[in-house]
Amino acid sequence: MEVKNQPIAIQISEQPLCYDPEEIAHKFNSNKIRVIKRWLEILLPIISFAAQWWWYRIIRLKPHIKHHRLAIKLRQHLTNLGTAYIKVGQALSTRPDLLPTAYLDELAKLQDELPAFPTEIAHQFILEELGATPDQIYAELTIEPVAAASLGQVYKGKLKTGETVAVKVQRPDLAEKIALDMYILRGLTLWIEKRFSEIRSNLVAILDEFGARLFEEMDYIQEGNNAEKFASLYSNIADIYVPKIYWQYTNRRVLTMEWIQGTKLTNLSSIQAQGINARQLIEVGIQCTLRQLLEHGFFHADPHPGNLLAMENGKLAYLDFGMMSYIQPYQRYALINALVHVVNRDFTALVQDYIDLDFLLPDVDVAPVRGALTTLFNNALTSNVAELNFQVIIQQLSELMYEHSFQVPAYYALIIRALVALEGIAMKIDPDFKVLVSAYPYIAKRLLTDPAPELRTSLNNLLFKDGSFRWNRLERLLTNARNHNDYNLNLALDQGIDFLFSERGEYIRTRLANELIQIFDTFGETVLYRANVLLQMQIDSPYSNLTTSIDPQTLSYIKNIWKLLQNSPGFNFIKLTQAITKILVKPETHQLGHYLANTVLQRTLDRLFNKPS
Repeated sequence: MEVKNQPIAIQISEQPLCYDPEEIAHKFNSNKIRVIKRWLEILLPIISFAAQWWWYRIIRLKPHIKHHRLAIKLRQHLTNLGTAYIKVGQALSTRPDLLPTAYLDELAKLQDELPAFPTEIAHQFILEELGATPDQIYAELTIEPVAAASLGQVYKGKLKTGETVAVKVQRPDLAEKIALDMYILRGLTLWIEKRFSEIRSNLVAILDEFGARLFEEMDYIQEGNNAEKFASLYSNIADIYVPKIYWQYTNRRVLTMEWIQGTKLTNLSSIQAQGINARQLIEVGIQCTLRQLLEHGFFHADPHPGNLLAMENGKLAYLDFGMMSYIQPYQRYALINALVHVVNRDFTALVQDYIDLDFLLPDVDVAPVRGALTTLFNNALTSNVAELNFQVIIQQLSELMYEHSFQVPAYYALIIRALVALEGIAMKIDPDFKVLVSAYPYIAKRLLTDPAPELRTSLNNLLFKDGSFRWNRLERLLTNARNHNDYNLNLALDQGIDFLFSERGEYIRTRLANELIQIFDTFGETVLYRANVLLQMQIDSPYSNLTTSIDPQTLSYIKNIWKLLQNSPGFNFIKLTQAITKILVKPETHQLGHYLANTVLQRTLDRLFNKPS
C-alpha cells in the first residue's frame, strides 16, 4: 500500500517540524482550487447542521431527542473536518456549563474514540521511522488500535525486554491537512480583524500560537522531550505520575512510552468502584496545574479527560505531552499579584497587573477600566475570596475586555483553555467544585515562602493597611497555607527571617516595628492606669478613661496564630527557639530593639509628665 507523506516546508529527517504561516501561505496561494474545495468541505456541514437545527425547531421535536440527534451530527461533522476541529470539540466536551449532557457525552468520544486509519499504514510508518518491522521491535502488538485520537492512534504492545508499552503512530498526511486548515482559518481571522475594528485582541497571534502548538504536537520527538521535562518538574508532587519514554523506539511519527493502566477521571462510577477518591485526584490536578502556571511556567495545554487517568494505585497520570506551552516569570508573578489585589480590592493596582500581563497598553486611560473592574469584583466577591466562581469571573471578564481597551495576548488563550478544561472535569465530578478553594492554599504558601521581590510586595500589601498590621489576614494566610501539602513551617520561618532582615525587607521590618510599638504602648498605658488606680494617685488623671487593655480582637488573632503555628507541618519548638535565637543575634534586631525601647520609653515619659492635647 502506498503511504503518503508530504510534510510542510521541511524534510522530516532534518529538523523539528515548525509552523511557518508565510511558507504555508506561499504553498496554498498557488493552489486555489484545493483551498476552495476545503472551504466547501467546511461550509457544507455547517449549513447542514444549521438546517437540521432549524427543522427540529419547526416540528417541535422533543428536546431530549433533538439534542441527542444534533449531538451525534455535530460529533460526526467535527470528526470529518479533521484535527483542528476535533480539538475544538474536545474542549467543548469538558464544559457542562455551556452544553447539554447529550452534547458532552457525544463530544467526549472525540478524545479517544475517533475512526482509526488502517493498521497497514501504521506498520509502514513504524518501519520508516524505526528502521525495522513491528514484529522485529515488539514482542507483542495489538492487531487493532486500542484508542484513536485526533493526531494518531495507540496500540498496546510489549517490548522484547518485557515492559508493557503504548505505541502511538501518527495519522497519514497530518501536516498537510492541518496546514491547509490553518491557512483557511488565518485568512478568515485576518478578514475579521480588518472588517471589525472594535475587536482589539490580536486574533491572528492567538491562532498562530494554536498553530505552533499543533505543529509541535505532530513531532513525537518533541512530545517525548516534553514528557521528560514535565516529569523532571512535577513528578515529585505526591500522586502525580508521568510515563517513561522509550527513546530507542521513538521517532518523528512513532512514540513508544510506558503503558498506563487507568480510568478517565470522568468515569466516576468506575473510579469509586476501585476505592479511589476522584475529588482528591482533581485536587491533585489543580495543585499540579498551579505549579505549572505559577511556579515553573511549563504547562500542559490540553488536559482533557482522555489525557488524565486515575491509576489503580490512586495516582493521577498525565498523558499526551504534545501540546505544551510556557508562561514567563513576570507573567507568573503578575497573576499571583492580581489575585492579591482582588483580595484587597485594590483595583488601581489590578489595572497595573493587566498592563504587566500585556492585556493593556501602558498609556491606557486607567479610570474607566478601574471602574469596570471595581464593579465586576465588588459584585462577585463574597466573604471568602476562595468561594469565587472561576467560570463566572472568566465570562464576566471576557465581556469587560470586549467593552474596554483590552487586547488578549496569545499565551492567555492556552492558559484559559487548560484551566477551563480542568474545571470542566472537576464540575463533572462535583458540580459545586470551586477552583479557587483549591488554589488559595497554594497562593498563601507562595506568598509566605517565595523570596521573589514581586511577591514580597504583595505580601506587604496584603498584611498592612494604612500603617496597621492586619492580624486577621495573617491568620487566614497561615490557615490556608497549612492546608497545602508542600507547606513546611520551618522552611517558611527560615525564608521569612532571611527576607525580613534583608535590604528588601527593611520596609516591612519598620512597619512591623511600628505595630509592636502600638502594642507595647497600649500595654504600658494599661499598666500606668492600673498603677494610678492602685496607688490612688492623680485621681483626675486625664488617662483614667483610656482603654485598659489591648484590643481583644487582636489578642484573639494572636492566640489563633500561635495555635496555627503549633499545628502546622514541621512545627518544632526547639527549632522555633533556634529561629528566635537567630533573630535575636542579628544586628538589625539590636537596632530594632533600641528603636522600640526608645520610642516606648519616650511615649511613657510623655504620658507621665504631659497631658494629651
